[in-house]
Amino acid sequence: MKAIILSGGKGTRLRPLTYTGAKQLVPVANKPILWYGIESIVAAGITEIGIIISPETGEEVKAKTGNGERFGAKITYILQDKPAGLAHAVKVAQPFLQDSPFVMYLGDNLVQSDLGLFLEQFRAANLDALTLLCPVSNPSAFGVAKVDEQGRLLQLIEKPKNPPSNLALVGIYIFSNIIHSAIASIQPSARGELEITDAIQALIDQQKAVEARQIRGWWLDTGKKDDLLEANRVILDTCLQSEVLGEIDEKSQVIGRVQVGPGSKVINCTIRGPVTIGSNCHLENCFIGPYSSVADQVTLIDADLEHSVILQGAKVEGIHHRIVDSVIGQRAHLKEAPRRPKALRFMIGDDCQIELN
Repeated sequence: MKAIILSGGKGTRLRPLTYTGAKQLVPVANKPILWYGIESIVAAGITEIGIIISPETGEEVKAKTGNGERFGAKITYILQDKPAGLAHAVKVAQPFLQDSPFVMYLGDNLVQSDLGLFLEQFRAANLDALTLLCPVSNPSAFGVAKVDEQGRLLQLIEKPKNPPSNLALVGIYIFSNIIHSAIASIQPSARGELEITDAIQALIDQQKAVEARQIRGWWLDTGKKDDLLEANRVILDTCLQSEVLGEIDEKSQVIGRVQVGPGSKVINCTIRGPVTIGSNCHLENCFIGPYSSVADQVTLIDADLEHSVILQGAKVEGIHHRIVDSVIGQRAHLKEAPRRPKALRFMIGDDCQIELN
């Protein structure tokens, strides 16, 4: 069994952050989103992983993620020269996949379920395709599945006006090698892409063994700012363990589950967890509220922060009103003059400098 993770695309819904970087490398709880998928796949026993990259962000993904050694895997990078659809990504990965069954995992997804359980079901039932689903409150915004009582997949519909169910496609699929012939039989959709849903529908029409399973626990799509913040909240709530490796002075107060990385200094601050703070940070005269993630080499001086994500190398200085529900990009610099509103909300891209007057 092999796996491919899709880490291309333009990330338009997370701009301005994704003007300068890959959306799959945006951190959740100080770990790139992509890495959660890699760890889930390795935990399921798959160590041969192909990562589909784009010309725009591929080198950054390679530099950040490496050859897979840190995950106990072997990673092969596969260039998809244009965003021509999920089925096209499988097509360009075919030389890597060869005749092996495989998992296809969208790199901006986070799921709580154990992938290994679904692999066991795929093998035990000798399936040709297994699609993972999750109940959602707004199915019209997703690809939706129609299934029978036995879990057989009957139809896939992309963003239907009248959904046949509330079961959305999670973005994790398990295929036998027969999917390659199904992809070869389909034509580009109206938007000019080879759709994986069309290939799965071709298997259904051929009466192949195609089934669906609901995941257990949460599923987080991190495509927008609010989704990213919600993913950060959920991961901190469910996964964070207290660990202080940096320095916290005697004037500071730490409440709840808090991580502080090595080389970081916390001076005269109140930190109310769950909060994670990376390495080599400097925090002084700050309040850091729940559900905040502060990446490596961040400087926060005279700032109040809550339910926010601060990326590597950012500086926030002299902000005398609380920053909430915000994402601040790498190396961004934010400082304030007086008379601001009671709460500030930001979506700030990499390398910005902003002064509030």
